Amino acid sequence: MIRKGSAVWKGSLKEGKGTVSLESGVLKDAQYSFKTRFENGKGTNPEELVGAAHAGCFSMQLSAFLTEDGFEPDKIETISEITFEDGEIKKSHLILNAEVPGIDKDKFDKIANKAKESCPLSKLLKAEITLEYDLK
Repeated sequence: MIRKGSAVWKGSLKEGKGTVSLESGVLKDAQYSFKTRFENGKGTNPEELVGAAHAGCFSMQLSAFLTEDGFEPDKIETISEITFEDGEIKKSHLILNAEVPGIDKDKFDKIANKAKESCPLSKLLKAEITLEYDLK
C-alpha cells in the first residue's frame, strides 16, 4: 500500500507560500507558509499535519488492541501536541479521552501504552512520545 501527500512551495522561506494536498482529495491546496508554521498565520503547517496523523494512527491502533482483548471502545478521542524546536520535531504528546466499557485502569494502561509504541507513526517519529489519558 502506498499513500500520497504532496506539497508545492513558491518563493523564499519567509516571503514564499505553498499548498499541501492529499491523494484522497480530503485536503486540497491547503495553504501553508512561514507565518502558519512559525507564527499564527491562517493555514496549516507540517507539524499540525503530523499531529493529526499521529493522533489518528494511535487511535486506530488502540481500537485494534482493545478489540483484540475483547473490549469495544465507545469513543477514542486523541490530540497530539507536537513540539517543534531548533528545526526538529522533539516530542509528540498524546492526550487521550477514552470511553471503554468494562475495562479496568491497569488493563487499559497496558493496552494504551502498547498502542503508543506500536502505531506506525510512533515508529516513524524519532521524537519522544508521551501519553496522558482520561478513561471513562
